[in-house]
Formats: sequence, C-alpha cells, structure tokens
Amino acid sequence: MNCNHFREHLLDLMVGEPGPGDLRDHLHGCASCAAELGSMRRTMALLDEWKPPADTSPYFMTRLRARLHEEQARPVSWLNWFRKPALAVSMTVLMVASITLILGSRRTEISNGHSTVAMTPGTAVGDLQYLERNHDLLADFDMLDDLEPEPPVQN
Repeated sequence: MNCNHFREHLLDLMVGEPGPGDLRDHLHGCASCAAELGSMRRTMALLDEWKPPADTSPYFMTRLRARLHEEQARPVSWLNWFRKPALAVSMTVLMVASITLILGSRRTEISNGHSTVAMTPGTAVGDLQYLERNHDLLADFDMLDDLEPEPPVQN
C-alpha cells in the first residue's frame, strides 16, 4: 500500500466506510497519511459548525433594481460605440502585422540588394551561408586545417 493509493480512498474513510484492511494498516504505519486524515476530519467538523448568515438586508433587491435603472438611464456617449469596434480593428491590424512579419522573415531575407534563402541550420544552403558569414572567424582556427575531408559516399 502506498500513500497515493491511500489518498484515493481517503473520502471513503472520512464517511466511515471500513475499506480494505490494508488501508487501516497503512494508516497506522504512515504518520503523514494519518495527519492528513485528521486534518480532513477537523476541516469537516468546522464546516459542520458553520452557520450561514441569517438573511440579506430587506432593501437589497430594492437598491439593486434602483442601481440597474440608473445605469440604464445614463446617456450613451458617442465614444461607447467607438470603443469596441476600434479595439477589435486595432487587434486585427496588430495580428495581421505580426503574422506578416513572421511569415516574411521565414520566406526570404534581403541582404546586400539580392535575395537569399533564409538560413536554416542543418541544410546545405544554411551551412554555406553560415560559413560565408563567419569566414574571418573560422579562418583563424588552425585545427580546421588538420582535419581530413571525409571521402564522398558512393551510391
């Protein structure tokens, strides 16, 4: 019996159902599960003692209706009709601009006046672009000169 299995049957023990014997054995052997069961029982006892408030104010509904009537009678400003459509249009424009920027940056990059394919690591074009951009850095590595090229794979 483990603690997770015991927690599955915790509510059964709370209502007084006996449950399997291994639950009782685990309860006697595990202090944390026994403390959790005791805590649950104390919480339920406190909830049983709690009394809801007697009644709301007799004028509550009257005041609520008066407040609703005041809100409905308020004059409508010309900005009220403008706020929601303006918010919707601005969010739409923002979303379209974001999608356009994301898709535009993925398709092609314009560098030095000519169009190049976007660099994607692991592709032949991406690797060549990386080597071209970092030629000065990579040319300083003496270790790269010592490497032997791999023989071409023949199919």
